[in-house]
Amino acid sequence: MKTDDLIGMLATGVEPVPRKAATRRLVWALLAGLPIAALVMLTQFGLRRDLVQAMFWPMLWMKIMFPFFIAWGGFVLAQRLARPGVRIGHAWLTLVVPVVLVWGMALVRWFGAPEGERMELLMGQTWRSCALNIALIALPVFVAGMLALKGLAPTQPAWAGAAVGALAGGAGATVYALHCTESTAPFLAVWYLAGMLIPVLAGALLGPRLLRW
Repeated sequence: MKTDDLIGMLATGVEPVPRKAATRRLVWALLAGLPIAALVMLTQFGLRRDLVQAMFWPMLWMKIMFPFFIAWGGFVLAQRLARPGVRIGHAWLTLVVPVVLVWGMALVRWFGAPEGERMELLMGQTWRSCALNIALIALPVFVAGMLALKGLAPTQPAWAGAAVGALAGGAGATVYALHCTESTAPFLAVWYLAGMLIPVLAGALLGPRLLRW
């Protein structure tokens, strides 16, 4: 077969990919995964009993907004990494900035507290289970996000998988915040971040295997 004929055969029936296909797929992944994540939280852990009262406390909103912005950063990075040739640019700052801000608050709180109270600020009452609980709640979004990217064309599958992990981890931690009663910046900076890092690492490891094309 001649080269021109082969090229013509391969090009037959090729249609352009719809605009914003990556964004749409990830949105659908969130719409599919978030309700399941919320159901896992409600059935396995339940809402915190003083949630209505806690809504008037600034720390609850910080605990919600911190992972929310991590999820948003993961979404931005994932939809860019899903498309060949699209530059990440400064989008990585969407993940770095919230982490730096929370760690800054944690250090101020840590060094401003009496030495005898510092470990309590860091460990709280649920440090043993917090990270794993977040990872469990993040799992539905993680699976849906990886399936969404599977149908796209990421050229850096490890980084794309990590971005999906950040999206899922942030979403899971945001949902988990409606159950969790811990309210110190050092706790969030360590244990919430650890819980979000679990799906990030899982995505980086599984990406090269699951997102190949």
